[in-house]
Formats: sequence, structure tokens, C-alpha cells
Amino acid sequence: MGIVGGLLALASAPFAAGQPAPYDQFPPAEPPVYRVRYEPSDQPGALIFGVNYTIWIPPEVRTVRGVIVHQHGCGEGSCKSGLTGAYDLHWRALARRHACALLAPAYEQPEGADCQKWCDPRNGSDAAFQKSLDDLGRASGHPELANAPWALWGHSGGGHWAGGMVLLHPERVAAAWLRSGVPLLESDPARPTIRAHELTDAALRVPILCNLGTQEGVTVTDGRFAGVWDANKRFFKAMRSRGATIGVAVDPLTSHECGNQRYLAIAWLDACLALRLPTNAGEPLRAIPADDAWLAPITGGDAAPAARFAGNPSDAGWLPNEVMAKAWMTYVRDTSVSDPTPPPAPRNVRKQGDELTWDADADPESGLGGFVIERDGQIVARLPDKANHPFGRPVFQNLQYSDTPTQPLAAMRWTDPKPEPGGKHVYRIFAMNTVGARSEPAVAGRP
Repeated sequence: MGIVGGLLALASAPFAAGQPAPYDQFPPAEPPVYRVRYEPSDQPGALIFGVNYTIWIPPEVRTVRGVIVHQHGCGEGSCKSGLTGAYDLHWRALARRHACALLAPAYEQPEGADCQKWCDPRNGSDAAFQKSLDDLGRASGHPELANAPWALWGHSGGGHWAGGMVLLHPERVAAAWLRSGVPLLESDPARPTIRAHELTDAALRVPILCNLGTQEGVTVTDGRFAGVWDANKRFFKAMRSRGATIGVAVDPLTSHECGNQRYLAIAWLDACLALRLPTNAGEPLRAIPADDAWLAPITGGDAAPAARFAGNPSDAGWLPNEVMAKAWMTYVRDTSVSDPTPPPAPRNVRKQGDELTWDADADPESGLGGFVIERDGQIVARLPDKANHPFGRPVFQNLQYSDTPTQPLAAMRWTDPKPEPGGKHVYRIFAMNTVGARSEPAVAGRP
């Protein structure tokens, strides 16, 4: 298997007969982005769908400490959305903070096919995922990827997958966020084709947060997604009754779409990675300090230190510390998780003729909302011109239903439509996070 321009040769293998072409429409994979694709298999127990794995590794990282996995949900639309997951600037900021890689699978599930054939890891997706880490490790010059711990985020069927990976490999999982999807721990007559997992003591020590929309059975008790709440309650009760480090955050604004969950999910994974990643690669994950835990009612309200919680601890959601407890209380009220810090300033501003281009990193806490451009001290442009995100706070890259950027990826580029002939302008570019805070400026041009 050869490597060409940062891509494994498998990435350009022909698609299976009848495979929809849009699964081949993804941003280019050039270092520090790498991609591998595997053909569907007809072998017993192997993955029956083709799959792309795209990974981003912060170029300054010498040894990868972990892998953050952004796992899409079921259905052709959600699967295609996985093609841009590794390009999300906000998730990249989390990865960079912890010297981790960011990996996004994209399973090539045709519409109407059985999602369990990939979202149950035992149906071949566990083996394909681990093979991808080995292959991508060789391609990128980071062989440590094959043994690095994982932080797992999953939506819908992706939540089922992420929870299943916790149960199968608890020693590898630093933390897991399950949005609108959980695995089964006991057989469900209503879903006889879904196999239950075994719960081990090791899985009880993995920090998990179950997140769903209030319209998925909490306040709206009928419709397509009404059963999500019951599934989450059963999973939570089975885990928490045995002392698991698991909590619940009900999104008060949404149904199955992801909404503003990333502002709590990224903070949650940030906190867990800081507490659990070992100092030296190859060492076991660290345990969460028990004395800092807070507890909270799973349907929302006020959290309290575990020692002062008035209710039954076995019925209460677990949170790792006070900082996360306060963020949780804000989120379950109105999702307006706050951020008192400004975003990073843009960098590497380049001017060629009337065109400006630049680079920028997202604010790790609240992402990248857009840019303000000044010419000679006057605001002349805002990017995007008309922010549009139907599922939550507007962001520069826009977001799809499954919490990944839209294609084509938004470009950090602006052309001055009215430059003065022969004029020498000074341009200043400010980054804005999603709560409206402005960065320091990056400057181009001199009078």
C-alpha cells in the first residue's frame, strides 16, 4: 500500500458498484490531513460498507497523545456529512490544546440500509477503525496513533457506536459524549435486531455524558424520535446504579438535530482529557478525582457538590467538577454556555492585488463565528455576509445536521470591491467568536 501526497493509495480505490458518487466529494487530504478508504467486505463479521477515515494532526505535534473521534449518525445524509468532520476548526482547537489528532469516519451507508451494520462496532466497524489508525499512523509518520487513547463523540447511530466502543474497549476511552444515541445493555423486545452489550466494571470508570433534545421524548412524547429519552434513561440507570461516572444533559431547544451541543460537548471533552490523558504516551489513562464530583438531576436544574447533594446519588447525573457543573446548568437552561475570553487573532495575512487571505484558529471555548474587516479604520466587510446556521449559533464554517462543516469549506478570503486607484490602504482583520467577542487585529498594508 503506497502513500501519495499524504493520502494512502487506498483512498483513491474505485467505489463499489452502485455506490453514490457524492461519497467521493470531500475536501482534499494534504498533510497535515490524511485519508484512507476501505472497500466493503463480504467476509463474515466484516464491515459491509465502504468507509473513509480522515484525520487531522496538528503540525506542531511530535507525539500524538490521543485521538478525538467525531462520529456521524445513520442515513446517507449523515454519513456524507462525516466527510468534513476533520476540517472543523472548533474541534481542531480542542485537538490542538491536548496534542491530539481529530478523526472523522464516513461510512458509505446507502439510504434505507441497516445502520446496525456499522453503528454496532461488532459488525466490523471496530476492526476497520483500529486498522485505519494503524494505516494512518504509518502514512503520517505517527505510529503512536495505533495505541493512543480515544475521546469519542457520536450523534444518533454514532452515539450507539461510541457507547459500544466504551463497553468494548474501556481501557482506551478517555471520555465519551453520546448525542441522541446510546447502546443497549439489555435486550429490547421492541428492537429485536439490536444486540445488547455486556457491562463491565472497567466501563463504569469511563466519563460519559448522554445528551439529547427535549423534543426526543422529554417534552414531546410522540413522533419519530420520542423513544430516545426512554433509551437514554435505561442506559443511564443501568450504568449509574453501579456507580458509573455518567451524566445527562437535556438540550432545552431541540429535537434530534445537534443544536448548540458543541459548546458543552467540547468543554466536557476538554475537561476530561485534561484530567485523564497520561503525561507520557503509552501510560494508562488516569482516573478522575472523585472528591471534585458534582451531581445534578438528569432533567435539569441545579447541580451541587456530591457531598452536599440532597437527592439519591444513584438517580443523579455525575459531573467531573465545579467548572463543568456550572457550564451544565447554563446549557440545560438555554444552551447559552458563556465564554469570557477573546478568540485568537488571525495570522499569516497575505495581500495580493486587491485580495486578502489569512489563516485563523477557532476559539477553543466558543468556536469561530466570523471575521470583521476594516480598511483605514472603517468597517468594510463582515464574513460571512449573512450568517446562517438553522440548528444553533451561526458559525463561520456553517454546520450541517450532524455538526460538521458544509461543503465547499468556507474560505478565509476577501477581495476589496472598491479600492482607490493607486491607494495604499491599511487593512485590519478581526476574528469573532460565536458569543460576539472580538480578537486583536491582524494587519496588512501600510500607508
